[in-house]
Amino acid sequence: MPTDFELTIRPRKGWQAVDFTEAYLYRELFAFLVWRDVKIRYRQTLLGGLWAILQPFIAMLIFSFIFNRLAHVQSDGPPYKLFAYAGLAPWTFFSTSVTQSSNSLLANHQLVSKVYFPRIFIPLGAIGALLLDLLLSLGLFFAMMLYYRWPATVALLWLPLFILVAVLATAGTGLTLSALNVSFRDVKYVVPFLVQMGLFVTPVIYPARYVPARWQVLLGLNPMAGVVIGFRHALLGTPASWAVMGVSIGVSVALFVFGLLIFRRMENRFADII
Repeated sequence: MPTDFELTIRPRKGWQAVDFTEAYLYRELFAFLVWRDVKIRYRQTLLGGLWAILQPFIAMLIFSFIFNRLAHVQSDGPPYKLFAYAGLAPWTFFSTSVTQSSNSLLANHQLVSKVYFPRIFIPLGAIGALLLDLLLSLGLFFAMMLYYRWPATVALLWLPLFILVAVLATAGTGLTLSALNVSFRDVKYVVPFLVQMGLFVTPVIYPARYVPARWQVLLGLNPMAGVVIGFRHALLGTPASWAVMGVSIGVSVALFVFGLLIFRRMENRFADII
């Protein structure tokens, strides 16, 4: 941080814009918080970073047996294990990130109440740490593609876009819930339930074509629906509805902006009531 930078802390009221200059000046702190969360996540674990790929991999095996073998749910062409894993990778990132970021302010209450820094870094740091898990899980997915001899297509170029959309949807949800959790502690009980239900209203374990045509646009209102469809399109080259994905992308951006605004609106009370 520049030595001539001077910060004046004063009470704020009403809606506040995000101070991007302040965020840039504290960028090294953000990197430290991300790295701290990575180390805490795998401290004193036997398998370490392998948990990043074991969670979606084990879930893939279970869902493949139950839904593909027993319930005869079919994919859009690729082997069902590839199909399921391509949906579970972004969904695991979203569900775990939302759960951890929503509790991040309470978990760091001593830091929030004693030191000034952009509070937005705490939930975003938790999400940034789990982004590494997503990248590791994608590494296993590419190994599975080689095992099944499933070719990559030019659609793979869309993958960075859908990773970004997943981050926006996750950050918007995490910022909103973390801010609300400071004032309403029952949020921590609601989040696990919503995450569990979200798995079934998102086409993670079944193709989007199973949803009737008249509900397809409504499906897009779920930001992770478009992300999961987009991941499969990019990784496996499966057919994708750009109408659904377009709606999901718009919802993800709106959710992120709303998360920033509501977090800033409630931020001035954090140190007093946390």
